[in-house]
Amino acid sequence: MTRGFLSKAACLALAASVGACASNRFEGPRERPRPQAALEPATPALPAGTVTSEPLAPPPGAAAAPGEPPPPSVAAAPSPAIEPPPPPAPPPVVATGRSSVVGSWNATDAAGSCKVSLSSTPSLDLYKASTAGCANKDLAKVSAWDFRDGEVYLYQPGGTVAARLRQAGGSLDGALSKSGAQLSLAR
Repeated sequence: MTRGFLSKAACLALAASVGACASNRFEGPRERPRPQAALEPATPALPAGTVTSEPLAPPPGAAAAPGEPPPPSVAAAPSPAIEPPPPPAPPPVVATGRSSVVGSWNATDAAGSCKVSLSSTPSLDLYKASTAGCANKDLAKVSAWDFRDGEVYLYQPGGTVAARLRQAGGSLDGALSKSGAQLSLAR
């Protein structure tokens, strides 16, 4: 019986100690008695002085380039007197390709000037084109166009090439096929 009594006593002692360690999530926070001020050690005073900051070293595996200053600290504010110069303006973008030549153009050749319209509407293997007020008979007959290998081809009915032009900045420069006369199209 002594053995059974000791087992029960051990179980009760164990249960009491587990209960003492119970989580406060069910009972709420427990207040712990604070030690008396006389028993607490005094906190030593920290030395007074200025606080300085320096950039951190590069992370492991990354090395700073020789002669290059360390990166600026994130906490440091940039000086208002020193501003980096603005980046240079990018060069103007000149669109190239078929879509960049669609629209109305002022055509100028030896015979004078007129209007040429290059449409994005397909016409068999080409695209529709029209002219208005052209004194040059070959240019006046233009009814289609295409863009191949960086060149604009103007076609007459039946597939005859009336002119070949290359993009030059914002204009198209080339020549009429039959006469070889210079032709320029500008917006």
